[in-house]
Amino acid sequence: MVTSPVVNTYPLSSYTFGTKEPKLEKDTSVADRLARMKVNYMKEGMRTSVEAILLVQEHKHPHILLLQIGNTFCKLPGGRLKPGENEIEGLKRKLTSKLGANSPALQPDWQIGECVAIWWRPNFETVMYPYCPPHITKPKECKKLFIVHLSEREYFAVPKNLKLLAVPLFELYDNVQRYGPVISTIPQQLSRFQFNMITT
Repeated sequence: MVTSPVVNTYPLSSYTFGTKEPKLEKDTSVADRLARMKVNYMKEGMRTSVEAILLVQEHKHPHILLLQIGNTFCKLPGGRLKPGENEIEGLKRKLTSKLGANSPALQPDWQIGECVAIWWRPNFETVMYPYCPPHITKPKECKKLFIVHLSEREYFAVPKNLKLLAVPLFELYDNVQRYGPVISTIPQQLSRFQFNMITT
């Protein structure tokens, strides 16, 4: 795990993007997802998920890589941990599954940094909070967001049914309608970091 107040960001143009087989979503709607979460909760208890903040730069401004599903919905790469799985190893597994190439030689070197935000889902609803409300004794999900320090050159293989977007921080900031409460608060979470814009 890398902990540093400085995040090196490299130009978007220094990364290579390819495609791979589609990664189909397990759920076709939010209601389906919440229903599946309820079933899994009965079997395994609280869902623990990890997501990655992958930073690049364009015009010396930090951008975050988001996966877009369909025309509107964006999410951070990551997902649910297996019961008892280590957060760092689990996030590496999820990132490789979402963005890693099928060839071992092209696998990105995921340098997982610190956890910058923890979100809680009190009930089987879409609402999440950046704290666990005191009257909730059995939250349904805990989601942790980690900074991932990218190397200067990486190859990302994007599933054919998804798009990988580089979205500037100013576009995310306070844009809850478009990105939801978790992604739209990432600029605040990153405000304590210093971005080192490397333009080689």
